[in-house]
Amino acid sequence: MKNYTITVNGNVYEVTVEESFTGAAPAPKAPVKAPAAPKAAPAAAPAPAAAPAGAAGSVSVTAPMPGKILGVKASAGQAVKKGQVLLVLEAMKMENEIVAPQDGTVATINVSVGESVEPGATLATLN
Repeated sequence: MKNYTITVNGNVYEVTVEESFTGAAPAPKAPVKAPAAPKAAPAAAPAPAAAPAGAAGSVSVTAPMPGKILGVKASAGQAVKKGQVLLVLEAMKMENEIVAPQDGTVATINVSVGESVEPGATLATLN
């Protein structure tokens, strides 16, 4: 056994460490109480769709990072080519172009200019 004095954020702790290695973690000698899980925040209501109501496409275009929508460059019903800019997303003061992952037709645009989005949020769908 070794004794150590550890200081964390100005608080001093005396710690005893047992020096044994069996290849597996030693079983605790006293029951360890797990910290209580934090309470989950209530789920936010889904944002209203900016496009006219219609069937969502089979290909989702999602937000790769959190940010704010600066521009919508495509509209529902528009034919697009792979790599064509659909939206402009501002993240960390940089403008990121969100492009079509494949050729198709825009089925829905699910965001509007000024809207904040989280990673994984569906921004648009294509057929």
